[in-house]
Amino acid sequence: MTSSSLIRGRPRRAASHISVRVAHALLGGAAGVGWLLLPVTTISTDVPVAISADAPVAAAESQDEETSATDLALPLVVLAAAGTLAGYAYIRRIRRARTRTTPGGAPATPAVPPLTDLDEQSRTLLTEADNWIRTSREELAFAEARSGAEAVAPFARALHDAQTELSAAFRIRRRYDAGIPADQPSRRHALTGIVGRCQEAGSRLDAQAPAFDQLRALEREDGEAVRIAETRFRELTGRTPVTEATATDLTQRYAPSASAPVTGYVEEAKNRLVLATTHLNHSRQATDSGDTGRAVHALRAAESAVAQADVFLTAVDRLAEDLRTAAGLVPAALTGAETELAVVREVLAGAPRQPAAAPPNLPEGELRARLRHADIVLTAVRNTLTGGQRDDPLDLLRRIAEAVAPVAAGRTGVLPAAALLTARSAIADADGFVETHRAVVGAEARTLLAAAREALEAGHTRSDTAAEGPVPTPATLTTRLHAGTSARRARELAEQDVRLHGNPSLDPAPANSFGGPRTAARRNPPPG
Repeated sequence: MTSSSLIRGRPRRAASHISVRVAHALLGGAAGVGWLLLPVTTISTDVPVAISADAPVAAAESQDEETSATDLALPLVVLAAAGTLAGYAYIRRIRRARTRTTPGGAPATPAVPPLTDLDEQSRTLLTEADNWIRTSREELAFAEARSGAEAVAPFARALHDAQTELSAAFRIRRRYDAGIPADQPSRRHALTGIVGRCQEAGSRLDAQAPAFDQLRALEREDGEAVRIAETRFRELTGRTPVTEATATDLTQRYAPSASAPVTGYVEEAKNRLVLATTHLNHSRQATDSGDTGRAVHALRAAESAVAQADVFLTAVDRLAEDLRTAAGLVPAALTGAETELAVVREVLAGAPRQPAAAPPNLPEGELRARLRHADIVLTAVRNTLTGGQRDDPLDLLRRIAEAVAPVAAGRTGVLPAAALLTARSAIADADGFVETHRAVVGAEARTLLAAAREALEAGHTRSDTAAEGPVPTPATLTTRLHAGTSARRARELAEQDVRLHGNPSLDPAPANSFGGPRTAARRNPPPG
């Protein structure tokens, strides 16, 4: 908030009350003066007064002087008292005007919200803005299925612009959480920037919401949208048994940690499909009874349930594919790791460092310690592969890459490729969890997830293998590992939010809504 806006918003009642106090003081003074002059007016009267001949003249004069003194002293006392009271009231009013913060007061210094309140507002808006974008993306997919990509292009651009604003807000938030900037005014400015970015994201979506509603025309459509939702529902219903078999295979083929990210996902998908059936039935019933508003709301809720069921099933299928790919990549990753460690051994043996492909310039003691740690990790991975027990290929790849990354010289591209696979899998896993539990997941998990995406983009190269194009640098390997770590931490925080606030799958599916806060307020669920 700028200083000018604060000044414009300052209450003006205090000034008027001060003027009233001054007027009261003047009126009291005038009354005192009038009282003072009253005896003079009485003495100067022309009406003759009879004097008793029996009364001594001296006594009469003494009585007149006493009366005149009394008449003069009393008005002076009243005048002084009135002035004192008026001055006291004036000073008290000034002090209250400077300190009062309740309505009717006029703070001399504009009220500024505490930093904690602004911090909480920024967290809330980050969560809400992320949800606006997610629900808008869901409904956009249904609109594109009916009207085509060209028809929804303007809304896709608005969604992209809103995502850009939100990404910038998340970036500011990460710096803020890291203590940057450090001084209080700058930190307040950073929080204000987060709030402004989130509000801008919502405004961009709200601006396109009326045109989007005209495109969908759910209130006037002939049932095509319902048929599209039902088609997707039937497709997912047919996929469910196949995906359920895939989930069972994961638990039998791999270690428990490998399938843990999607445990219970098939059941969650079935629950969403049941909700979709209920809402589709309600939509048709409301259409038949002429309740268009209720029919549209039920249809959007059905679409949301269908979209989330798709997320659950896709997560299981994607993880199965990632595990198969990782299992095939582990032997190559071990070979690539040995190639990297061979460079370290040469350096420790006294061979000159080659700038184009040399390990980091670390002290010899640290280099030896990291080499020993990498050897221990690689030995453990080999024992797991040859021991006959079930393993977690993605975890094995991550352990290999993390052990070698501190001393990697960039001799091979297989380790960056392994880090890319594990990071993408972790990001997809965390994103799917937030998507299907967004009613309770807070800003911290979403901020880390955004950080993981940004890190992965920063570590992206044109080619991820040594056979095609340039070999990724050691920095690329480190960046991708960092992306995976952030994504896994985001999933952990999201799970904590669910444990704290409950599982949203137990609640009715939220209705899709393309737009921001104004659109969400306009599309309040109908009662009943």
